[in-house]
Order: sequence, then C-alpha cells, then structure tokens
Amino acid sequence: MTEQPNVLVRGEVVREVPPEIARFSVTVAARDKNRPAALSRLAERSEAVRALVDGYGDAIERRETGDLWVRPELKRSGEKVTGYAGSATTVVTVTDFGVLGELMLRLADQDQTSVAGPWWELRPGSPVHREARRAAVAEAIARAREYADALGAEVTALLHLSDAGLTAQPLMMTRAAHTMGYRAAGGAPPELELDPQVQTVHATVEARFAITPPRLAPE
Repeated sequence: MTEQPNVLVRGEVVREVPPEIARFSVTVAARDKNRPAALSRLAERSEAVRALVDGYGDAIERRETGDLWVRPELKRSGEKVTGYAGSATTVVTVTDFGVLGELMLRLADQDQTSVAGPWWELRPGSPVHREARRAAVAEAIARAREYADALGAEVTALLHLSDAGLTAQPLMMTRAAHTMGYRAAGGAPPELELDPQVQTVHATVEARFAITPPRLAPE
C-alpha cells in the first residue's frame, strides 16, 4: 500500500505590540543609633509611599510589598552595636502610563527613597498571545498550500498540529528612571515623559498535512 504523501511545515509569527502594564520599585531606608527611632522612621516613610501611590486611584493596578530588612550595625571588630538600619521595598504596577513619570519622580522626591524601573510588560492572559497563536496556525496552513502547489498537489487534511512554543519577551526600558532623594529647585520634581517600550510576542507551531499525489514533471 502506497503511503499517503504529506508535508511538514512550521508556522511562525512575531508581533510587536504596546505594553499593557508597567512595574517599578520604590525603596525607603532609615538609620538611627536608637532602634525604636530607626523602626519608627522606616514605618513613617513606608506609609508615606503607600499614601502617595494610593492617591493615584485607578491608575494603580497593584501595590505589593517586596524586600523588608532591619539589621544592627556593628563596629568593625566585636559585637558592639553602633546603630540600626533598615529598608522596605514596594513594587507598584501601573496601567495609566500618562501618570507614570510623575508618580515615580514624586516618590523619588521623598527623603531616603530610591526608585527603579519601569519594566514594561504584557499581562499573562493578554489576547495578544491568542492572536499570535491563531496567526501562526494560519501561516502554517498557507505554507503547506504553497508547498503542495509547487508539487502540483493539494492539501487534503491536517494530520498533526503541535505548539512549538509561545513566549513574550518584555524589553527593559533602557532609560530607566533611577533617582535617590532628588529635590528640584522650588521643592517640586521636574516633569518626566516616558516612552512605553514595544513588547515582542513570538508564536510557533508545527503541522503535518496530507496532500494529493504530486504531479512531478519528467526529467
């Protein structure tokens, strides 16, 4: 019995799309010779960050606590405590990019505060991923038909389809806003306009199609 001819193809698409969210981190620090004073100062600065972020309402999707540490500071030799230091980090997820630069600089304008980011991303369940998968399947079908046509044949059936991978590749912002305790003249931070960085979505499928017997031209 003659084996049915078939063609194995790969469908691959790359999409460049705008990001859907931006994340950044803000870290406050405190240090004092007295432990209660250091802890109180750290708590006050952390609460100031929470209040400022929450003031942006629906522009903020999420506010999460990151690293928190407090430790005694010792002399170079021995175990004598000379003071206490600590820091607390908050990770903020923003959906309204129009206020992102303003918010980051306002936070960076606080005492003993550092800001890092933003990092642009797509949501895990973004419809962009589904669209890319559908486009990869369509590309595989089109490629199979092209090969079949070159052989004087036609595609008759799908025999196998496998997902060869779907990855989102968020790109870091090359001009990240990093500031430590910055204060502009007049007590107000300057304006900072951020350009959201394009996200690359890559989808690949492998498919095997049955085709009619090729009509090969004689040599």
